[in-house]
Amino acid sequence: MNNDKILELKKIATDIRIGAIEAVHSAKSGHPGGALSCADILACLYFSELKIDPENPENPERDRFVLSKGHSCPALYSAMALRGYFDLEELKKFRHLGSVVQGHPDMKAIRGIDMSAGSLGQGFSCACGMALAGKIDKKDYRVYSIIGDGESQEGQIWEAIMFAAHYKLDNLCLIIDNNGLQIDGKVKDVMNTMPYASKLKAFGWNVISIDGHSIEQILDALSTAKTVKGKPTVIVAKTIKGKGVSFMEDQAGWHGKAPNDDEYAQAINELTEYKNSL
Repeated sequence: MNNDKILELKKIATDIRIGAIEAVHSAKSGHPGGALSCADILACLYFSELKIDPENPENPERDRFVLSKGHSCPALYSAMALRGYFDLEELKKFRHLGSVVQGHPDMKAIRGIDMSAGSLGQGFSCACGMALAGKIDKKDYRVYSIIGDGESQEGQIWEAIMFAAHYKLDNLCLIIDNNGLQIDGKVKDVMNTMPYASKLKAFGWNVISIDGHSIEQILDALSTAKTVKGKPTVIVAKTIKGKGVSFMEDQAGWHGKAPNDDEYAQAINELTEYKNSL
């Protein structure tokens, strides 16, 4: 991947963060912390990796993506708007009555969302089903899913992990947004689910551990995942909750809280200054 493309993706990731902050501030509610932590991953997926077409979102040959940690949808909506699925102005209607950009992804409201999500653990199970369907139908599409590390406390996640390995779903790529925090504090204190690498390897998965804010490492991991045969791949992405906004970074309190007007202005200013510095 050339330097110009990497720079472009860094700028897109920053725009995704700006859109997410716009959405949550407009709604006066939402989940900014986990949205900001997965923005770089979404930038790489939507603007480099996924075989998708906003003009034909139901194309049966398309790649599938499921944001299993559905509460982080401000970042997903921002990425999709930037990619051309709907107008960016819709972000200002986030969580408003009658808006298509609801508090959790709704596949019936927005064309291009492959699975509704919000009940933690369920989205990834659906992604496994999509991958198995692709195998049965002899399709070439790939399936990607992001889960949160707090979400990995759900037993259903581990059932799905077993399922994917058993059926050798090498067309499936799981990405763990490992920011270490959840609504009640540190994941390791609430219910420790780490170390992921050794656990997933024992479950029969190919494991890749990366810095989830390094565009280069994300792209390399996604590229490598496509070459692995006979087993699914998990990318354990070490991230920072609230990444890009100084007062939100690594603070569990920003899991599900909207910024006030002054905090919003500071967040947008910091992100804009960072983008301009690239």
